[in-house]
Amino acid sequence: MEKGTDLTFEQAFQQIEEVVRQLESGELTLEQSLSLFERGMLLAKVCESKLDEAEQKVNRLVGVESGKPVQTPFKAEE
Repeated sequence: MEKGTDLTFEQAFQQIEEVVRQLESGELTLEQSLSLFERGMLLAKVCESKLDEAEQKVNRLVGVESGKPVQTPFKAEE
């Protein structure tokens, strides 16, 4: 597993913010910048995956028809 793929959404997002801060500093070599950019892209994919998972879970919980949520009465689980 690549480093970073086991992070929570919040952890990955914080690391993206740090990557951006470092890149914007202008104090890195080209190689360091490319390495950080690559790390940022991996972290962005982690965040995207976590958001997709959350969206799918919400869709399962509320039900979706034709891309629109379906209102259903609340039923307590037995």
